[in-house]
Amino acid sequence: MPLMLDNAVPVDLNDVDDLFGDGVGLSLPDRAHDRSLALKLDDVRSRGCCQTVAWSKSGTIATITPDGQYLQLRFLRCNPVDGSWDLSQPTTCELIRGSQGIPLVHLEWGSANVPELAIIDAVGRVVIVSFSISLNHPFITRKYDTDSIDDANAVVGAHWLAVAPPNQQKPYNVLYGPAIKHGSFYQFESSFVHAGGPSHPHSSKSALFCVTICGMLKMFWSQNNNRMEETTMELESVNSLDELVTHAAIASDKRHLLVAVATSSKQLRLLKIEIQWGGPGSQPDKNPPQNARLSPSLVEKHLAATTWLQTGPGDANNDASMAELSHLHVLPSIMDNTGKSTVPPMIVAIRTRAPTAASFQTAQTIIDRWEAVVEPRPNVHPAFEQLGIRRNSDIPEQTAHTRLRQLDPIVIDKVLVGFQSIQFGKTLVLTMSDGTVEYRDRFTFEEVYTTEDHNRVMNLHHAGWVSDDGVIKWRKLHYPHGDIGDSYQDVRYGATMAALTVTASPALWHQVNYDDLLAIVAPYTSKKRFIQDWIIEITKLLKIQVDYSEETHHDSLMRNLPLQCCLSIMNSLGFKGEMNPRSFQGKFAMIDLHVRNVVVLITLAINTPVTVREKMSPMDEHEVVEAVAGCAKWSLDLLAWLTDSLFTLMNDSEFMARLEPKRFPELTPYLQTLNDVSLHLLLSSSSRSFLLCVCRRIAHLQAMSERAIDFYRSQSATVDQAGHLKVQNQPLQQAYQKMQRITAASLVKVADFEKLLNTLSADVRQIYQAILPNIVKHQNPAAQGKQLDLLVKAAQSQLELTALLAANPPTPFLPVIKKFFSKDLPAFRSNTDPARLYFANYDLLGVQDDKASLRAREARHVYIDLFKKTEMGLETQQWRRCTRCASVMEDVFGTRAGLTFVLGQQRKCACGGHWALLPRGKLIL
Repeated sequence: MPLMLDNAVPVDLNDVDDLFGDGVGLSLPDRAHDRSLALKLDDVRSRGCCQTVAWSKSGTIATITPDGQYLQLRFLRCNPVDGSWDLSQPTTCELIRGSQGIPLVHLEWGSANVPELAIIDAVGRVVIVSFSISLNHPFITRKYDTDSIDDANAVVGAHWLAVAPPNQQKPYNVLYGPAIKHGSFYQFESSFVHAGGPSHPHSSKSALFCVTICGMLKMFWSQNNNRMEETTMELESVNSLDELVTHAAIASDKRHLLVAVATSSKQLRLLKIEIQWGGPGSQPDKNPPQNARLSPSLVEKHLAATTWLQTGPGDANNDASMAELSHLHVLPSIMDNTGKSTVPPMIVAIRTRAPTAASFQTAQTIIDRWEAVVEPRPNVHPAFEQLGIRRNSDIPEQTAHTRLRQLDPIVIDKVLVGFQSIQFGKTLVLTMSDGTVEYRDRFTFEEVYTTEDHNRVMNLHHAGWVSDDGVIKWRKLHYPHGDIGDSYQDVRYGATMAALTVTASPALWHQVNYDDLLAIVAPYTSKKRFIQDWIIEITKLLKIQVDYSEETHHDSLMRNLPLQCCLSIMNSLGFKGEMNPRSFQGKFAMIDLHVRNVVVLITLAINTPVTVREKMSPMDEHEVVEAVAGCAKWSLDLLAWLTDSLFTLMNDSEFMARLEPKRFPELTPYLQTLNDVSLHLLLSSSSRSFLLCVCRRIAHLQAMSERAIDFYRSQSATVDQAGHLKVQNQPLQQAYQKMQRITAASLVKVADFEKLLNTLSADVRQIYQAILPNIVKHQNPAAQGKQLDLLVKAAQSQLELTALLAANPPTPFLPVIKKFFSKDLPAFRSNTDPARLYFANYDLLGVQDDKASLRAREARHVYIDLFKKTEMGLETQQWRRCTRCASVMEDVFGTRAGLTFVLGQQRKCACGGHWALLPRGKLIL
């Protein structure tokens, strides 16, 4: 019998027979090779700064083209045709361009309220642009013409200073969430996080720091005259002829900066940088006076050093790629979750490996971490102390020193391409090459938000929402497990509502763009109470004031930006396209927002701040007066339309029949069939206050225009010293004449309309005072004194919130509404001409949404300028379009101080959304 080894093993066969005799290939399939990923990893290993996609908090998505030649700008925008959301087409920025030899390599967004973007090329030249007006049309604030072309200046780390907190006495940020489930509803928790770190002496400005490959630290900052200047310092701790800086990371920590640098010799160093804005020797924690010229100085202090590759490149567990650094980050110190102790700063070094065609190694990322711990220096041996005493020498004081303590590495079987922190540094976001995102705890680096948790919700991932994986492009979150439900009785609905509230609240409070959230929830607005429940939760968490029934001065109402955001959400989610009717809530919010915008614009024009009153007066410029006249025309048309709508309701037997207790719940559903929001605009104290402001501003403008006409009439007969008639400012005179004609031709007596509103306000207050204390006492028998007052106030706010959301009026409002339509409104009608109101043209308002009106609007191809409140066509100059509500205005710039000052109000749309500049002759980008 032959042995088995007598014959050679057929190792050269390409396949063998399987169990059933069919050929089975032995070779493994070729691993897919992502060349673009490999090139990206080569970039991040060779230079620390190569971020080519960056999303600003205002909504601009900046990208560098693959060839490094161009900067492109995109944004999320609502389609004006049907209200759907999508990513815009790219706009190429003409202010900067790379070259074949020196491409653009890095983008870094600033933290100032007016977004600033630093664009850095391969040799370290820095261009800074500002997006003060639109998301896709920046203005250059720093050119790189004077920067030298030298590879030694290549930037390996960049960082913008945080903006100083508005209230220096309370330097804290509010961290909203989590939402804790109690029964079917949620209660929201919040905590305070210290707003530490150095900042520019001027609260609205920031400064850019860069570390170069040769160990130079550069600071680009704005002088008092807004001129960009530069301060440089050589980092002595890393200055060596035989090594280069490959990666650097900068973070703000307490009153100084922490700088981590990695060198070509595998060294890792941690430095502390102090900024002395007043010059060398000045106190870093004391800023110079606001009007003092800045002369900053940078002071370096070495803290600690180690090597970032502990095992060496020849280790069996590493290949050549894992011996190279891909990302370096430094996390500042932070208070732990107990609020009792501080977690030290941490350096995070990341090494990545991608699978290649020539190797069967899997994708892997290793995250190395070092904590910067402060320890006392070792005590000197007593013998040396005695020696020092015998020599009569001074013993130096033993100070504490900083040591880098390495923690266990984190290994992930994916390729990490992005690393950033959120929630004021308490949570880390890791982005992978396959499009997946991981959230990790800052303190433990454990992965969080991995499973649904309906009892403790911090974001939409906790509520079960996910994003598609595999492709890197804009992917909206979606709910993969069917419908979320229609009420809080469904666990998924309540968890979603809690997650949306926790996510949206910081954006609303800090005035950060939240259009991505609106895009996510847009498909769910058909649910009956979705928008209403979301706004209720937001007002609860942010404690937004909605009750203005007892206020006679409306400054706080105009400054209530969170309330504007709530109206903006209602407006956006109720928009279904320009030629489609808005929802009932959307129409209510749209009118409210435009009234607010008109009031603010007129107020700025006629009440110049004391600080600039000597330099300019906007109402002395005809462009401003013409714009204000347009706002007056729009306001008077609104009052006329409101009056006509109320008269129509008064004559509607179906409506009047519902002003009875049994049929009162049918009131709003009936008005929704008509899409008539006129009554709700009067019942809500905030919108009623907006209308009162409009009445007072129109009265002021009427008086001002009459005084101006009298002045020009008296001057027309005067002569100068040569005996010639004085030449008047004809454009300004004509603008005031236009304003006077508009205010004099009002179809409604503004003073009478204001009295009607004041009467309604008094009736509402009287109902509150008569009914609410009894209701609260019945529900809380033990409440007395201040506690009772607070409960009454809370109940009143709840009723006002119901009115704000355009829901059915509360039952206590029934006698007020009956009196209004049976007594107050008929008396007001006797002083008006209902026929003129009925046949008046209200095209300027854009509120008529019946089919005939919409067809007529579409046929006219005319749009309303949000700023001037006049009609305009495509033949005019370029337009700006709001990315959120699709409103438009001409791209106008102020040539004089007054117009520039007033135009500052229109840096954003009336809804709070941002502008995008449209190509000439186009309606969408």
